[in-house]
Amino acid sequence: MRCHLKTRQLWKTCQLSNSLRSVLTATVAALLPTLAWAQAYPTKPIRIVVPVQAGGGTDLVARIVGHKLSTALGKPVIIDNRPGAGGNIGTELVAKAPADGHTLLVVSTHFVVNPSLYSKVAYDPIKDFESVSVLTTFMLFLVVHPSLPVRSVKALIALAKAQPGHLNYASSGTGTATHIAGELFASMAGVRMTHIPYKGTGPAIPAVIGGQVAIHFGGTAVVPHTKTGKLILLGVTGAKRSPTLPDAPTIAEAGLPGYESTSWNALFAPAGTPVAIVKRISAEVGKGLSQADALEILEKQDLQQAAGTPEELAALVRTEVTKWAKVIRAAGIKPE
Repeated sequence: MRCHLKTRQLWKTCQLSNSLRSVLTATVAALLPTLAWAQAYPTKPIRIVVPVQAGGGTDLVARIVGHKLSTALGKPVIIDNRPGAGGNIGTELVAKAPADGHTLLVVSTHFVVNPSLYSKVAYDPIKDFESVSVLTTFMLFLVVHPSLPVRSVKALIALAKAQPGHLNYASSGTGTATHIAGELFASMAGVRMTHIPYKGTGPAIPAVIGGQVAIHFGGTAVVPHTKTGKLILLGVTGAKRSPTLPDAPTIAEAGLPGYESTSWNALFAPAGTPVAIVKRISAEVGKGLSQADALEILEKQDLQQAAGTPEELAALVRTEVTKWAKVIRAAGIKPE
């Protein structure tokens, strides 16, 4: 390009124009491989790692997401359950996976809790993952075995204060939503209860029904048992009552003001996954979870569809890491 200049100002303007064109050309050239990669994605089956046993709420959400992604992207999506170490085994597996969008992770609140619960965690929830999308939010249900002589949250707190450390509660694993809901309850109520972790929801609920453990902060899988009398429902952990059980009070209403433990499921990719791929997956997940069939399944499980942007999830993770670290310190829980 030849510039015919009459003044020094015109010369500077022309230089700036040429420099800008060079920068833009270089930027586009740098982006072309990434854009081409994103357009070609996916090139093989996608694996969604779920670091808990099959059958629980997180597993259900992962399978809905897998089905929707498979339909949208035209490739099989494999659900790979990798339970163990409170979710750390599966989570660490994804942290070390190739950052190409073909290995994803669906987790619950344990993702942001475990770094404060375990002395050795081989992943950083902020640095080692790309946030893709929140998937669902959900509350839990505080239930007790009928043999426990309480029928209200206030009565449970009174009994726990009278018998420090004697009452035990079951969780689906250390660091899971069912664990930290119990720890938050004990901390706010000023009581001591003994935590009994199980390897997933599957074995935890039968233990409570059988009376081996007296208390459980469980998901919707416990609700049918409250209707048959096998378990007694004392309250829900959300800030508002459950749409499916409007007669059940919140724990805050029932005797522990200010209590709330709302949990979530979310989708992540390994750190370094191209932004274009992350945004594409996020957009497809949002579309899929908004469809009527997905909403119907989620509503039956008391799961609220909450798909959003990668930026929203990243902000949530930062907030939650700080929040639960404070709860764990206040409760005096020692890293395992």
